[in-house]
Amino acid sequence: MERGSSDEVVVVGSGIAGLTTAVLLAESGRRTRVWAREPAGRTASAVAGALWWPYRIGPEPLVGAWALDTLGVYEELADRPGETGVRLVDGVHRGARLDELGAWAGRVPGLRAVADGLAARLPLIDMPVHLAWLRERFARAGGTVEEREVTDLAAVPAAVVVNCTGLGARSLVPDPAVRPVRGQLVVVENPGITTWYTSVDHVPDASTYFFPQPGGLLLGGTAEEDAWSREPDPATAAEIVARCAAVRPEIAGARVLAHRVGLRPVRDAVRLERRSLPDGRTLVHNYGHGGAGVTVAWGCAREAALLASAAA
Repeated sequence: MERGSSDEVVVVGSGIAGLTTAVLLAESGRRTRVWAREPAGRTASAVAGALWWPYRIGPEPLVGAWALDTLGVYEELADRPGETGVRLVDGVHRGARLDELGAWAGRVPGLRAVADGLAARLPLIDMPVHLAWLRERFARAGGTVEEREVTDLAAVPAAVVVNCTGLGARSLVPDPAVRPVRGQLVVVENPGITTWYTSVDHVPDASTYFFPQPGGLLLGGTAEEDAWSREPDPATAAEIVARCAAVRPEIAGARVLAHRVGLRPVRDAVRLERRSLPDGRTLVHNYGHGGAGVTVAWGCAREAALLASAAA
């Protein structure tokens, strides 16, 4: 096994959880490397719709704190949208109610009840831009990213190993409690829509939402449990467009630009904890963020970085 320095940290995974955690560690002065099987642009994070909102993630009391912490960061980053990919955008969660949400909802600025749901001005993140910005920020702090496949966390040569592998943790840890919930999106030319929209659907594996991003209007979506296929399904895509067009008819004629599929790493509860490797070195887990990895990224990264630093 390679030998790593006694103060080195290796973060395994280059999605939003891995890069955000790595940034905080590097900026705290720790020598930090990111090891990833694939570049950030090919992770599940890269295809996320990326509206800040807790979705398919638990436990709720902890999620609220992580999400609010992250919201504060995004509100600052939204001052530089071209650089960070973060904008504050108005929209409506149709069918949502304040009394059905956790205590965190009362601390979201401007979140209010309207006739058909809840309205708010929330962070909407252009993920390709944001992931590139995180990687550049990590590099400025002295961090390095390496494309390396990890098959054994105990074999990673570092004093502290941080596991941010998302769905990969299912086989790597191994942890069968983390499983995929498949999400399919359609990207169309934006016919002039400037607000986001989501709807609470009664069909468990389907939803209706659209998010205006700089590269087009993102239409969704699906939530197919234990589905592993990364190939877009044409029939599903047509259903997504039809559901969104029922809300905004101008979407029906919009030219399709791309199809995207991502596998959300869902777990009953986020795994964020410190463990010891067989030789006494430290392993920190930070995975299982479901459909809200973007929403809790900074809150979870702060806690993971503290766990890693406490092991120094």
